[in-house]
Amino acid sequence: MSAVEPGAWPVLPAVDDWRDTRDTVHLWTQVVGKVRMALEPLVNHWWYVTLYVSARGLTTSLMPTADGRAVDIEFDFLDGRLVIRTTDGETRHVALEPRSVASFFHETMDALGSVGVRPDLHAAPNEVPDAIPFADDEEHRSYDGESVQRFWHALVHVDRVLTRFRAGFLGKASPVHLFWGGFDLCTTRFSGRTAPRHPGGVPNCPDRVQHLAYSHEVSSVGFWPDGGNEGAFYAYAYPEPDGFADWPVAPAGAARYERAAGEFLLPYELVRATPDPDATLLDFCRTTYEAAAELAHWDRDALEARDDDA
Repeated sequence: MSAVEPGAWPVLPAVDDWRDTRDTVHLWTQVVGKVRMALEPLVNHWWYVTLYVSARGLTTSLMPTADGRAVDIEFDFLDGRLVIRTTDGETRHVALEPRSVASFFHETMDALGSVGVRPDLHAAPNEVPDAIPFADDEEHRSYDGESVQRFWHALVHVDRVLTRFRAGFLGKASPVHLFWGGFDLCTTRFSGRTAPRHPGGVPNCPDRVQHLAYSHEVSSVGFWPDGGNEGAFYAYAYPEPDGFADWPVAPAGAARYERAAGEFLLPYELVRATPDPDATLLDFCRTTYEAAAELAHWDRDALEARDDDA
């Protein structure tokens, strides 16, 4: 049963109050994301490794297996279990409860092996300062189901708004997806031009990951469970054009540019408290994109849908 009123943008726990749970679930998603990476063919900008918001939590979508079958894996945050399903009718469950990353990893790999899926993966996390191998991580072991449900319900709303924002772009754009490296839900628009080589430098992540991710000029917007009391929306451009940090971004007085991070931030709690959170978030998406597109001289006539476009 959900802990959140249907249809409402949920109040999220303060970031510090559920940080231990957040960090544990983040690492669990890395385990499942590494499985997807091992099974799927490479797609530009690492789009093939991501997770997607589902009606019960987060899902890999359908992944091919070596023997011609397929499998999907879903975090069911309502029933508190990881669900593994194959196209020949096999189902396995792994409990989502207070347990270590090591315990989750071993049981998940055993469950996959029991249905004939044995992915060859790099079994350690990326983009975190302390990359403890999954099999050895007894440190991260917290799970507060209500906090996780609230976070997932927030993702449902963010997914809806970002999908609407993405629909207005005719050029190349990513799906709305969750990158388990940073644990952020985002969508990215592309100008169509190549970008300077990214410098890399992300903790415990090969530089080639950033080289592929940012091979082309982008404007990206998303949600991250940090950066505000309840998390924050972010937006950035790569490469960042001159004047980007000074562009007037909506909502005025709430969104701010963080120079250390090189991105605009808008606290989640400020958005959910507005009379129309969808419109507030769309304004943030629109104005941060306009900052990138105008200052970098994107071909907006060719890339953006008009009201009369079918």
